[in-house]
Amino acid sequence: MKLSLPGNRRTWMLIAVLASLGVAFAYVAVRTGPLAPVSVTLVTVEERAISPSLFGIGAVEARYTHRVGPTTAGRVRTLLVDVGDHVVAGQPLAEIDPIDLDERITAQQGAEGRAAALERTAQAQLADADARARLARTQAERTEQLLDGGWVSQAAVDTRRQELQVAQAGSAAARANLAAATQDRGRAGAESAALVRQRSNLRLVAPADGLVVRRVAEPGTTVVAGQAVVEIIDPTNLWINTRFDQTQSTGLAPGLRAQVVLRSRSGTAFEGRVIRTEPMADAVTEELLAKIGFETGELPPVGELAEVTVTLPPARRTPTVPNAAIHRVEGETGVWVVADGRLRFRPVTTGATDFEGRVQVLSGLEPGERVVAYSQRGLTARTRIRIVEQLAGGPR
Repeated sequence: MKLSLPGNRRTWMLIAVLASLGVAFAYVAVRTGPLAPVSVTLVTVEERAISPSLFGIGAVEARYTHRVGPTTAGRVRTLLVDVGDHVVAGQPLAEIDPIDLDERITAQQGAEGRAAALERTAQAQLADADARARLARTQAERTEQLLDGGWVSQAAVDTRRQELQVAQAGSAAARANLAAATQDRGRAGAESAALVRQRSNLRLVAPADGLVVRRVAEPGTTVVAGQAVVEIIDPTNLWINTRFDQTQSTGLAPGLRAQVVLRSRSGTAFEGRVIRTEPMADAVTEELLAKIGFETGELPPVGELAEVTVTLPPARRTPTVPNAAIHRVEGETGVWVVADGRLRFRPVTTGATDFEGRVQVLSGLEPGERVVAYSQRGLTARTRIRIVEQLAGGPR
């Protein structure tokens, strides 16, 4: 008689199914799951001399800006130009209400006339004093001659000498009064001229040919001395105030060629040139400032953003890799080197970058070594890799 074990059969069938599922799961995990090799593309380290480039962002600015305002406080009476108007040198722009300045000029001119009259009086007094001094000298000399002949006494001679000294003192006092009167007239004339110039400065005129870009104050507005009422620029002289990363700006100098792309014309690049580099950098943003000159047929608005790429002098031949191969791992910059099918992270020292995205490797790599350019996901030293020609949906 044969003994049946239905319970054991079901157990073995369940074990077989679970084993099949385990094998299938392990196969999926190893081939396509988290344990599967990571697909990577490799590049060969090449030695070449690259033409580095420097990228920066800037804004269009006027090279010459005139902020026209009065030299004294006042209220804007009239404004003769508007934003967008082209003006020529000497053209009236605005006028400031003189308030009591005209009356002050009249009063000062009266004071100047009075000072001139006092000067003429002092001149007449000096002439009279000089005449008295000459007469006293003549009389004193005649008396001394009479004394020699015995016709007069010594007392008469002393009297004439005293009269001469008094006349000479009077002449000196008259001359001093004339000098003071002359100084008063000069001061009054200078004050009068200053008021007249101050009055003329209330008529604001264009200092040069240009374009009105701002009306800072409107009629009726009270402005202080030195405050701008109208702002004028020279629209034919524009440049781009550009900021560059200090760590990448080695070699930036006046005269280098640049490519300028305006935000309003993103599909067009204009030729430009570095006009100057600013002697003071921005210590907060760690950026170097430079002025980029350019020419376009239609001038852009002042303040428009622009992208600037400066071509730096060619660098020496060094090992180079694509920018995509550079990674930062645990605070170190380096590349993933592939040797004998295994990964190893190697720190490197990088240099300049060119338009094609190739980076100088100053130390850490040798020409001919193979490094990872692109990978499906992040790598570690224990990651298993599979080398492919191209990642799905990614660059070669």
